[in-house]
Amino acid sequence: MKRWFIALALMLIPTLLIPDAASAATIPPHFVLTGSGFGHGVGMSQIGALGQAMEGENAQYILNYWFPGTQIVSVPDTQLIRVNIAHQVSSATIALASGYTRSNIDLSANADGSLDNSGLGDSTSTYKFLVSGKKIVATETSKGFLVQPFAAQPLWNIYWTGTTAYPNPAGGLTGPKPPPFTVIKVTTAAGTIQLRYGQVQLKVVGSKIEITDTMTIDQYVLGVSEMSSSWLPASLQAQAIASRTYALAHLTLRTSCDCNVYSTTSDQAYIGYAKESEAGVGQNWVAAVTATETDPTDAQAIYYLGKPINVYFFASDGGQTQQSADVWGTAFPYLINVPDPWSLDIFLNPQYAHWQRVLIQKDVATAFNLPDVVTLAITARTVTNSATVVTATSSTGVTAQLSVGDFKTKLKIPASWFEIAPNTY
Repeated sequence: MKRWFIALALMLIPTLLIPDAASAATIPPHFVLTGSGFGHGVGMSQIGALGQAMEGENAQYILNYWFPGTQIVSVPDTQLIRVNIAHQVSSATIALASGYTRSNIDLSANADGSLDNSGLGDSTSTYKFLVSGKKIVATETSKGFLVQPFAAQPLWNIYWTGTTAYPNPAGGLTGPKPPPFTVIKVTTAAGTIQLRYGQVQLKVVGSKIEITDTMTIDQYVLGVSEMSSSWLPASLQAQAIASRTYALAHLTLRTSCDCNVYSTTSDQAYIGYAKESEAGVGQNWVAAVTATETDPTDAQAIYYLGKPINVYFFASDGGQTQQSADVWGTAFPYLINVPDPWSLDIFLNPQYAHWQRVLIQKDVATAFNLPDVVTLAITARTVTNSATVVTATSSTGVTAQLSVGDFKTKLKIPASWFEIAPNTY
């Protein structure tokens, strides 16, 4: 009897192990996504605009196509816009860019922005700023040596020769005549930006420094970098009008950044003087901006019912643009589905007409906050067949969902137009 019982037990041992082994085998090491496009898909497709320009269409046609029912009108573009060029930093340095040795920088601590000659720097001066409590400590150095320290202030204004914000000091500048314009460089932990226009302010917000550059909208658009300056004039002009429209629609001051707009893609990518001075092609962008100006104080913008539109643009899509309601929940009559065959043209869009991404198991499980993921599926779509909800199921049967926006952000997916290949494991 004992022998029979032992034999039966030995026979059952491998049988009991089989389900665990089989369960482990069903957890795939990765998932494969294939898709098209790059960006949110709302508004103007930039690849589409390029394709239309190659077909001979002008900027007005291009914009009317992507924003149906709107008008291109001439409006003032001399309003001031406050651009955040460094957000929540602890320190910064400001100096003249190389090549501007006959120029000056002036420093002011007056809240009204008036000059007080507290620091009239020469071409070798570098100003250093450091947050200290609710104030900013400033020092001036020259060739590595301290020239003078300044009493800590809650804000500092920076002016430089060659801008309309810089009044000549009494008696005029000494020495040879300065160049027609001057470029300064502002350096923080986030990087360096060169600026030709406006006036810079450093101000404590919370416990860190916000650095802004205030300039006119026409000056701001010259530094917006949302499209390659090597592209055809009509596409560049369409982008210039769209970028100007964005600025006009975002002139409300935000206390969190002491600005109207950020210099990042959370608003528009702004790179300052580097855009118009880009070797070989910078003047193409300047020419496009200039071509959309109707006179010294007015320029073209996109309007709907007497107001600048909520303008959006992106690189490319899956063959059709998105309705704003499907992406952000708010409908606008000019942000609707528009065919975009140019985005699927492999010659126009070689990198994103068709793409593939391989997602490893660990990253997917982390994104959905699950111990593992056995299946991954698109469980809701828009009318353009783009994903809106992605659902993951673990080996224990637990499910979790992510909006496609969170899914793209967490797993670095270029666009919402994708399919998930079936598991073969």
